[in-house]
Amino acid sequence: MEWLRFCVIALFLLASLGMAVISVAGVFKFKFILNRMHAAAIIDSFVLLLAMLGVAVAYGFSFATLKVVLIVLLVWVASPVSGHLIARLEVTTDKHLSEECEVRE
Repeated sequence: MEWLRFCVIALFLLASLGMAVISVAGVFKFKFILNRMHAAAIIDSFVLLLAMLGVAVAYGFSFATLKVVLIVLLVWVASPVSGHLIARLEVTTDKHLSEECEVRE
């Protein structure tokens, strides 16, 4: 039973690490800021979820697990709001936005 638990923890943490590497590669690969923000948002949401699931399985269901779930929920609420505000600032201030993407009048 202990091996199964170890394998589940390792699977969550390795999946988290793999997604983080892919996301960081996307941040450095893309040139346009909105594409980079999308790649960085993967780190905030999915990678955090996978890592925290691995930690929660490692510690079992306890008060610490509840804290981890609350941290994930806080990040899931705050990250899209801040990302939206930064993207909106970029869209309103970029004079050459139509060169990168389709802009409605």
